[in-house]
Amino acid sequence: MTVQLPDPVTTAHLDDLQVALTALRAMTPRLACWGNDLAHRLSTGGRLLAAGNGGSAAEAQHLTAELVGRFDGDRPPFSAIALHADTSSMTAIGNDYGYAEVFARQVTAHARERDVLVLLSTSGRSENVVRAAHAGRAAGASVWALTGPGPNPLAEAADDVVCVPGPTAVVQEAHLIAVHLVCAAFENALRRRREGRWAS
Repeated sequence: MTVQLPDPVTTAHLDDLQVALTALRAMTPRLACWGNDLAHRLSTGGRLLAAGNGGSAAEAQHLTAELVGRFDGDRPPFSAIALHADTSSMTAIGNDYGYAEVFARQVTAHARERDVLVLLSTSGRSENVVRAAHAGRAAGASVWALTGPGPNPLAEAADDVVCVPGPTAVVQEAHLIAVHLVCAAFENALRRRREGRWAS
């Protein structure tokens, strides 16, 4: 049997991922706060709006699916909308107002004061996502961002942000873990609520 030496490309990727996970571990208190706050808002009539481009769009939709469906154990569904999934609105707005407005216009239409807008961008520089952040804050919603290395325009536009170091693929992988950590904290907060141990 031939002994294979470690491939430098895959090894470098795993090294970058380890750096990103170490940074993400330091931000777990913030992610736990997001999950707890989200549970309170969605349990009292608020809803989640989420958006991103490309792989970030897939992760934003992953988050909304966990809330409308379930993440860990059975429970009622909660209102969560992935803005990029509305292809008719996306293409109509893009055609009439330009791609930079495809999320901001939807946010202006849907966002309310108790809502949370979660925006994902590996660069933190996508104009349509940055404009959505400004629209969310103008509507009174809380704007949370998951981005790559900071500082960046999205981080500056959001109310709260988790910036992850690393190249694009690593940032996307870390963002998925961050989404799951928020969902785990969300479900735990709901369990405390059912048991009468709610902490606002």
